[in-house]
Amino acid sequence: MTHKPDPKHALPHWQSQRRLALAAVPALLLSACGGGGGGSPAPSPEDANKLRNPSGTGGGSTPTPTPTPTGSTPLGSTPVYANLRGASLGVGASLNGAIPFPADNAWNTDISALPVDPNSAKLIASIGTGTGLHADFGAGLYDGSPIGIPYLVVSGSEARLPINYTAYGDESDPGPFPIPLSAPIEGGAQSSGDRHVLVIDRDNNRLYEIGNAYPQASGWDASGGALFHLDSNTVRPGGQPGWTSADAAGLPIFPGLARYDEAMLGAGGIRHALRFTVARTRRAYVPPATHFASSNTSADLPPMGMRVRLKASYQIPASFSTETKALLQAMKTYGLILADNGSNWFVSGAPDDRWNNDRLSSELRQVTGSQFEVVRMDGLVVG
Repeated sequence: MTHKPDPKHALPHWQSQRRLALAAVPALLLSACGGGGGGSPAPSPEDANKLRNPSGTGGGSTPTPTPTPTGSTPLGSTPVYANLRGASLGVGASLNGAIPFPADNAWNTDISALPVDPNSAKLIASIGTGTGLHADFGAGLYDGSPIGIPYLVVSGSEARLPINYTAYGDESDPGPFPIPLSAPIEGGAQSSGDRHVLVIDRDNNRLYEIGNAYPQASGWDASGGALFHLDSNTVRPGGQPGWTSADAAGLPIFPGLARYDEAMLGAGGIRHALRFTVARTRRAYVPPATHFASSNTSADLPPMGMRVRLKASYQIPASFSTETKALLQAMKTYGLILADNGSNWFVSGAPDDRWNNDRLSSELRQVTGSQFEVVRMDGLVVG
């Protein structure tokens, strides 16, 4: 089915001030319904680290460090799908081997042997064959806020607070949500950007995501939000085709984040697809996405939900760090899923003081668009 144009999506919303590069893209783009993509004016983790640590050494030390993630139990040899009850509690907490959604969910499916899309070359060219990957996450602080999209794991007893939707209530799941007023906000409390808040209720296997979120006296104001069931392939029972979420593609954000506790295990440690952004998208989406955020109808531009993977011929350098090897192997096995308008080849992740910003940035930029291909797109919905 097609999704009818919705005038409200022409309104500027949830678009980070860190992504001013989008201002150079004409009205071919509509504003994202979510974000976290990061933009060219935002410093790379390497540059941000040098601002904090002029010597250029270290991976993210800072006089005022972000909270150390709680829980550091390494992943077991056998992942636990669709059951997060073993996760630790707190900001950036380890899932201790748990993976959101069942093993056969789109996020967790091995796509390394699927057919290549017939228009792959043109789609990749539109993103940039010579542009390298960029880690839109890292260690330490930049302008007083963590680099990346933070998250919080709570127990099933967390108090539920009302959510007042200010823009997209008709496409949002109603509250109350178990999101404490102290939950970390993307970009920090003073941010004027996307301000995503992600909270996982580990005991009930639920994920709550809101965007443009502002804590109030007894609850939250947010442009919109969504509730996802992490223990089912009916990912969002209350959602509808064509609906946005806290992300432009209508997807959950958290399952696509690069997290250190998985990456530290090296190749094979990350057992799910990763989230990424591009500057120009098409007025279309492909499952698992449910929403588009563009007015451009060119078939040579990527639709939301498009999945790319590193080519089988690409050899991950043995000299790369354990964490980079994990990220690249995940891109070979599970791929990258297009989730939002943002800067080209920006890969999303959670802040963690254990990332080595300099090394991560240096290694990922060596992997360019020319080394990717588009997985065949089935079920495309054109607006």
